[in-house]
Amino acid sequence: MFNVRMEGFRFSSQLFIWLIAVCIGVSSGFEFKHHDNQELFNVLRDVNIKCKNITRVYALNEGSVLGIPLYVIEFSTKPGRHEVLKPEFKYIANMHGNEVLGRELLLKLADYLCDEYRTGNPHIKELIETTRIHLMPSMNPDGWQLATDTGGHDYLIGRTNNNSVDLNRNFPDLDRIVFDNEYENSDKNNHLLEQLTKLNDPLQPETRAVIRLIMQIPFVLSANLHGGDLVANYPYDESRSGSQSNEYAATPDDETFRHLALAYSSRHPDMASQHRKGCVDSQFAKQGGITNGAQWYSLQGGMQDFNYLSSNDFELTLELGCEKYPPPEDLQLEWERNKEALINYIWQSHIGIKGVVYDAKTKQPISNAIIHVANVTGVESIDIKHDITSVYGGDYYRLLTPGTYKVTVYKDGYVPHTKLVTVTNPSFTQALRVDFPLKATHGHHHNNHKHPFHSSKVIILFNRKLRTNMPRVIEIGPHGWRKGSQF
Repeated sequence: MFNVRMEGFRFSSQLFIWLIAVCIGVSSGFEFKHHDNQELFNVLRDVNIKCKNITRVYALNEGSVLGIPLYVIEFSTKPGRHEVLKPEFKYIANMHGNEVLGRELLLKLADYLCDEYRTGNPHIKELIETTRIHLMPSMNPDGWQLATDTGGHDYLIGRTNNNSVDLNRNFPDLDRIVFDNEYENSDKNNHLLEQLTKLNDPLQPETRAVIRLIMQIPFVLSANLHGGDLVANYPYDESRSGSQSNEYAATPDDETFRHLALAYSSRHPDMASQHRKGCVDSQFAKQGGITNGAQWYSLQGGMQDFNYLSSNDFELTLELGCEKYPPPEDLQLEWERNKEALINYIWQSHIGIKGVVYDAKTKQPISNAIIHVANVTGVESIDIKHDITSVYGGDYYRLLTPGTYKVTVYKDGYVPHTKLVTVTNPSFTQALRVDFPLKATHGHHHNNHKHPFHSSKVIILFNRKLRTNMPRVIEIGPHGWRKGSQF
């Protein structure tokens, strides 16, 4: 196993070089302000020019209602490619157009990652070298424009997109499907899009674009950044009974989601503080600055639950402050308050286990194998009834908290393979590597094709529901040129 630890003695010379570089200084040119939609792109372009070897700027092939591109900047040692055993991470901000802090934080985060990599910060270099990071500063540029043009002070103006649709209520409702499956004791507990028979509401262009991103890139962990409160919110967002409030809706990965939420709140100076006053009447600090979504209030069609139930991705909703549109003079302080938490949360994509599923004879990777986990830490074995799948390189990533687990891998045409593993999750290290060679039954051997981690059946079905073809992203060059690109 390739295991790199962030021990002081290991990086002493690198730290010395980095400290010299910091003392000399690297001018980022970043300005703390509310960047308009053109300036947002300019910041990403400038970061790409400074760090062209580790970044790529792309736009989703469907923009906003008004045609504003949905830009993403990617950080990776091989931009534009999924690398086996390198987890994929994403932040999306400004889903509600009048909730703007996350937008500015992601712009500064992009600038920070670039500058720290250039100066040799060993912590950031290790993060970028072991993780593929995607940052989307604005999912709702139309709403941002409306909120800004009207002064940014109204609690609702600019929240929705230009069709007056709340994008965080517009995703396919897969919660009802998984709850029905639970009631019927069905084994189907993941990648539920193929069970979707109808959409509650027409999907908006911004929603469609993000769903395509989720379908094409095998994300392991993500968060969407909001405003209006100060709390790390975790799934499920929708209650099982349909009640609107105060009903805890636990996922099968409740322990892991609580850990992820605390990984952010505990690194924020106020989110988990017992001494701060809550926003409006909320008292989340008493819970460590975290909350189950449905226990706070139930909603249908949220992006957070959609990620978890349609893919391998675990997502949180991060509420970053009481003010939805803070004044520009507060932005630098808010960056300092959130910087450590933002970085620490990205590191959580390395908890648990990862590995490669492959044919024991041919050594070919096996995609779409099912990875099932049971927690055997205590007296009784507890099945975690949310399976994940291997992706097109045969690689898989299973986020887990410390403990002992029985991990079984299944694939049609192969003998199931079980291993007992102990997870410890030392800080700032890669996940424990556990590979699974599978023996074929009756002479069957896997012929792996390079295709998205979702089966072609799911993608075809999804396209049929949207009545559109799956587009490529648009890659943005340093001078604004564009070309079609794979994810």
